[in-house]
Amino acid sequence: MNLDVLLNLNNNDPRISQIASKIILSSPQRIHLNGLNGSSSQFVISSVFNHPSASQLNHLIILQDAEEAAYFQNTLENITNALNIFYFPSSFKNNKNYRLLNSSHVMLRTECLTKFSNPLSDGRVGVIVTYPEALFEKVVLPDTLSANILSFKQGESLDVDRILAGFVELGFSSTDFVYEPGQFAIRGGILDIYSFGNEKPYRIELFGNEIDSIRIFDPETQLSERKLLAVNIIPNVETQFSSGQKVSLLNFLPENLVVWSKEWEFIKQKIQQQEEDLESFLEVVRFTEIQSKGKVQQEEPDELLEKSNFNINDCVTANVLEEQITQRHIIKRT
Repeated sequence: MNLDVLLNLNNNDPRISQIASKIILSSPQRIHLNGLNGSSSQFVISSVFNHPSASQLNHLIILQDAEEAAYFQNTLENITNALNIFYFPSSFKNNKNYRLLNSSHVMLRTECLTKFSNPLSDGRVGVIVTYPEALFEKVVLPDTLSANILSFKQGESLDVDRILAGFVELGFSSTDFVYEPGQFAIRGGILDIYSFGNEKPYRIELFGNEIDSIRIFDPETQLSERKLLAVNIIPNVETQFSSGQKVSLLNFLPENLVVWSKEWEFIKQKIQQQEEDLESFLEVVRFTEIQSKGKVQQEEPDELLEKSNFNINDCVTANVLEEQITQRHIIKRT
């Protein structure tokens, strides 16, 4: 039995239509799914996602850990061949150090948030696959994110000095050559910029003050890969904005959202564990700061890779998340 046959069987299953008919209702629905094994969950979600009556809905899938979420997202992407299925990880390199960032994870989070901050006219963006530690972190407000995106189009004129100053204000640093997100370099009429919203940097070639061409290029080989007509440059959403400019992911996402979860009580416990771990981490930070008073200060941390002032206001508690989730359609796998 090949993939197409399996997809057709699921798509034509009357139970899929029953699920779709419930989640388009205005009042939050509670649906429990039993007997799903292996990749059957991905097939069910794929069929519901592609069902004609549910074509305007977005989906948030909460799994138990990062590995399960990454595997699930990859399988779902292969089944559907869709480009709008996002893996949404925690921004940190590990779950108990709330300062050191994982730059590739920051890029994945930024790409996802950017897409969902600008939904299509029907409100549909796609699917987010995530896990407790990633939900624990707040995200920047949609309007704040949109207001801090810099856009460039081929043929437009630039005030180069003002643009470079704008990069610095958004937390980008000037280097000779860009090799990681958050950097820019200018050499003659060539401006290289590595946005946090793209896997590879952009090269903007200027003719005087006019943008002559925009290309994606490989930072290792410095070779251009393809031309673009326009690009958006996005700052580090994890370090550039204060706690007051952030909300939970559930509040960030549009109203037309369906939440899928596996064993919510386990997920809730993991978020509560994050709350305890953060408090322990902050206690260590406070003790270290007291001990270091009067001593020679160490070199300032790299702001692109660290959160220097991460605190409880940057997080969402398990109880708050649970309350927010109950306001959405919920499909639980038991």
